[in-house]
Amino acid sequence: MLVVDASVAVAAALGETGFLELRDVDLAAPPLMWSEASSALHELRWRGEITIEEANLAREALNKVPVSRLERPDLPDAAWRIADEFGWAKTYDAEYVGLATLLGCRLVTLDARLLRGTKRLGIVVSPGEL
Repeated sequence: MLVVDASVAVAAALGETGFLELRDVDLAAPPLMWSEASSALHELRWRGEITIEEANLAREALNKVPVSRLERPDLPDAAWRIADEFGWAKTYDAEYVGLATLLGCRLVTLDARLLRGTKRLGIVVSPGEL
């Protein structure tokens, strides 16, 4: 099992190969991943960094990602605890870290700040580290 965050989902949705590189791994994410990824795609389109057509194709791909949406009753408490531990004002990133912690697996992200900030945990990795 591997937890993916919105940065990975957006890159996969915009990429030609999508999630093919991770096809042999069970993928999971907290429910907020879809909202964050959709928001990121909208922002890219709004800024003119991708076309409307690219945004629409990426949104379609996002709706078909091979990622299990995991809702756990213990996730909000875990995210709150992790945000406190790392001194984060918001719990969004902490939900991804919390889910990986609860599942006993790694979190893959393209977010350099998240990678640096959680390095000591040893469970947050970039796609290149898989």
